[in-house]
Amino acid sequence: MAERNARLPHEARRGVPSQAASPAPRPVRQRPRTFGALDLGTNNCRLLIARARPDGELTIVDAFSRIVRLGEGLQASGRLSDAAIERAIDALRICADKLRRRGVHLSRAVATEACRQAENGEEFVARVHRETGIVLDIIGPGEEAKLAVGGCHVLLEEGDGPALVFDIGGGSTELARVLEADDGTHRIGHWMSMPWGVVSLAEAEQHDDTDPVARARAYAGMKRRATEALQDFAGLVPGETRALRLLGTSGTVTTLASVHLGLPAYDRRQVDGCHVPTESMRAICADLAGKGVEDRALVGCIGRERADLVVAGCAILEAILDLWPAPRIGVADRGIREGILRALMASQGE
Repeated sequence: MAERNARLPHEARRGVPSQAASPAPRPVRQRPRTFGALDLGTNNCRLLIARARPDGELTIVDAFSRIVRLGEGLQASGRLSDAAIERAIDALRICADKLRRRGVHLSRAVATEACRQAENGEEFVARVHRETGIVLDIIGPGEEAKLAVGGCHVLLEEGDGPALVFDIGGGSTELARVLEADDGTHRIGHWMSMPWGVVSLAEAEQHDDTDPVARARAYAGMKRRATEALQDFAGLVPGETRALRLLGTSGTVTTLASVHLGLPAYDRRQVDGCHVPTESMRAICADLAGKGVEDRALVGCIGRERADLVVAGCAILEAILDLWPAPRIGVADRGIREGILRALMASQGE
């Protein structure tokens, strides 16, 4: 008997039922929900997985970015090429794997200008679904502008009056005149989607890159095309807004900001939210436009992947600055993906 009692819990040996001394069950702590946003553009495939923070910011769980050049050759053929489709699907497979492994609660994937323009855009979307499980939503330019503003407007410089947010993409450029309400919220006054991005504009002005005269002529031609496309929107912007706050979100402005900061390699922490004097941006644009592609590739934050397209982005940026001069440009390494995430989180009460 003594041996049996020795095996009993201490409380039972004292005559106290052991279950009476069991601690109350701890409340199950609910793990914060994870959300995903995928933006398949004309040039890039980008994924962002994040959780909401109490302060309104995002906790990044995972991210992915790859240049896929989905719109390569689209201007000439009107179709997404087989090679471009394969590059995009390879990247999307990686994205699908990340979404699964991270246990994403809710996600949205969007496709923009390349899929809007391509004759086989819907066919491509169906194939993506079959092979990766990702459902791509081809969004219109208005929603694209709205998502970009929703993702980056928190970086707008403080000040009175409206601001101009622009997103230089691969196949198009979105611009939005943003108004701030008394309660601090933002809304879009006017917006436009210009049918020129870094890929489409570079393909429209093909030239002999080894010839300095041809380079200069092509750069002037790109600026002219962009300026002409912006004229109607410029007419909608009242004169008093011409000395306004500018905020750019795209690979072009983040790359140029990196050059301005003298970074040997891209560093989002230093670029996102910085402000670059307009004179510096113009000087960098002029310098890059005067270089051949091999020399541009030697610049650390540009490299070979962006060397052939960055000049088209410079031309678009300079066209914007000609029409809407400002002393400096705000730079955002955030945009459509963050806009999607905020919308998803809001829909779930977060």
